[in-house]
Amino acid sequence: MTDSSAGIKSPLHDEHVALGAALTSFAGWQMPLRYTSDIAEHTAVRTAAGLFDLSHMGEIRVGGPDAAAFLDYALVGNLSALRFQGARYTMICAPDGGVIDDLIVYRDLEDAFLVVANASNHDVVLGELRGRAEKFENVTVVDRSPQTALIAVQGPNALEIVHATEGLVEDGGDIGASKYYACLPATFQGEPVLVARTGYTGEDGFEFFLDAPLAPALWRAFLAAGEQHGLVPAGLSARDSLRLEAGMPLYGNELDRTTTPHDAGLGRVVKLDKATADGAPIDFVGRAALEERDAATPSKTLVGLEGLGRRAARHGYPVTLPDGQAIGVVTSGAPSPTLGHPVAMAYVTPETSAPGTDLAVDVRGRLEPVRVVPLPFYRRAR
Repeated sequence: MTDSSAGIKSPLHDEHVALGAALTSFAGWQMPLRYTSDIAEHTAVRTAAGLFDLSHMGEIRVGGPDAAAFLDYALVGNLSALRFQGARYTMICAPDGGVIDDLIVYRDLEDAFLVVANASNHDVVLGELRGRAEKFENVTVVDRSPQTALIAVQGPNALEIVHATEGLVEDGGDIGASKYYACLPATFQGEPVLVARTGYTGEDGFEFFLDAPLAPALWRAFLAAGEQHGLVPAGLSARDSLRLEAGMPLYGNELDRTTTPHDAGLGRVVKLDKATADGAPIDFVGRAALEERDAATPSKTLVGLEGLGRRAARHGYPVTLPDGQAIGVVTSGAPSPTLGHPVAMAYVTPETSAPGTDLAVDVRGRLEPVRVVPLPFYRRAR
């Protein structure tokens, strides 16, 4: 068990202890690493459902008449075009184009947005948003993280479990009829809950934002409803292997201040064509650098690597040509429980990034053969 003697306790801390979770320190929080085994929890999410505590994530409320215009300026996406009850994956970048964090923004109110940041970047994102808001008169930036819990139900049986959960009322409409990256209001035991059809596992699923004191009751209600549907509580370890198979980036691995969205193959989230109501281009933070990067030849490219042997590549391991010449570095890697062989993501030189290219990874002094493959490694059946 990893040392968890320090850190903020989740609103669900006592639930995790009662379930025998191994706790770990993560981004200043005590969070469950696993409850039983990494593979069992991973497999449950792929075949049935998993229950995750995500209360360590940062929730920042942006509101006011200028909220949409402010987010168009502060973030790389076109948030003013986000539909009511929609969600969008986006990023906040530095003036030089480096990624400060990747975010999901929910437009759950007509004139207000919920910005969800990674736990490790909560403070810096909050500070950046508040600083950038000084250019706008009618916008508020309020940290809702201390009062908010976030619970996720992920997997092919997620919808059945949500519908069967006692006390949960979908009073904003049928969440099962909603599209991926949508959000709707609901109530649990008469108290408001925001339900989002989003996730970080590559499976269908739902995320529930609610007041922290209500979280233990909803957690137990999900466990009760999910018992006959194969639901198991799942920790950070399974969440990481699931997102890796789904080719989803992790801040600090695939994304950081030295990396632009284009480097990570996510240039599509940068909306260089967004404009004001009168058609003028929006000079958002990082625009000039990202325009230059969009037109430039890349210096590195994020790729998927399929391990051809049994030893898994890990974060930080060198990627080489078969003769040992270094051409990149692994950002994330692990054995894939679903596919049965090692997988990894890595930054390599553009000329070695074509699918089918045979490369190697230096695994503790021994070259292990790998092959470049398209991302994601795993895609669920629709």
